[in-house]
Amino acid sequence: SALALLVLAAAVASAVAALALLPRAPENRLCTAPNNRTGFLCDDRVTCVPASWVCDRVSNCRNGEDEQEQLCGDLPHSLPGYLVFYCSNPRSWVYADKRCNGMNDCGDCSDESWSSAACPPCGQEWWSCSPVHFEFCSCIPRRLCRDGIQHCLGWSDEFLC
Repeated sequence: SALALLVLAAAVASAVAALALLPRAPENRLCTAPNNRTGFLCDDRVTCVPASWVCDRVSNCRNGEDEQEQLCGDLPHSLPGYLVFYCSNPRSWVYADKRCNGMNDCGDCSDESWSSAACPPCGQEWWSCSPVHFEFCSCIPRRLCRDGIQHCLGWSDEFLC
């Protein structure tokens, strides 16, 4: 009976080793990074790095999984869909955490548009207007209000904001 138990233990150990060699199913690594940004969950299951930190040639996860060839080999196609936002120009894309951040990251404001990007209206930290600077789309940061420089058509940032 001791021999049978030893054989059974050996069989279980080799079955476990065989399972470890099988490729793992892709894991969902979506997480919420600081400032409610879309993020990538590291292997430690604690560290959540913002989407735009993935494949930036700087290892932000302890084991470097945010810079692995499997993930970064053919950008943006090798990235999980939750990390990518495609601009209105199909050849242009930005990291998902750049969508609805108030900045014109796509170059045509499609990452800030209420229709394509589903962004909420300007938040408390923003002033709604038609900006004169290319970097903004439909809001400017309130810190730019009343600074003596025109940021909105009609100067609403200097007289109304």
